[in-house]
Amino acid sequence: MPDPVPAEHMAVDEGLRVEIVELRRAVRALFAQAVSPVPPSSADDRHLMPADEALAHLNAVAAREAVVPQMAWPPDGGAPTSRLLSAEKDPKVRLVAALARATVDFLTGPQRTYLRACSAPRCVRYFVKSHGRQEWCKPSCGNRARAARHYQRHRTATDDGPTLP
Repeated sequence: MPDPVPAEHMAVDEGLRVEIVELRRAVRALFAQAVSPVPPSSADDRHLMPADEALAHLNAVAAREAVVPQMAWPPDGGAPTSRLLSAEKDPKVRLVAALARATVDFLTGPQRTYLRACSAPRCVRYFVKSHGRQEWCKPSCGNRARAARHYQRHRTATDDGPTLP
């Protein structure tokens, strides 16, 4: 893990915001690809960046900061540790590159198999499934999905006319 990005010394400007939003668009496109053949988040299905363009953008942003892995072995015989060193001085470049590297690590790691698009109506989130029966990103999305199903069942029954016992 690289040294932390010193956020207290960073002035956030429109350029940084645009870079992060564009990176987020690429990440969402790659998340949509990772959850397929399940449909992507409803917010993404018409606005996705093409996957090859998203991958190229992610890799280009991650490459903006050259990092060098370093290992340290404590003299007391403890477990060795590693970290990434960077010569990059611009904290904005470091921040955006760190976000891109974190995405690369996530999508190439074991947690990717647990990535899901929330299936609740109007939800735009992706989440990491933490237990076998989890279908939504948070409890309120589950409540919204159950309420929508209930409404749909009762609306269909009403449209078909009265039901007899």
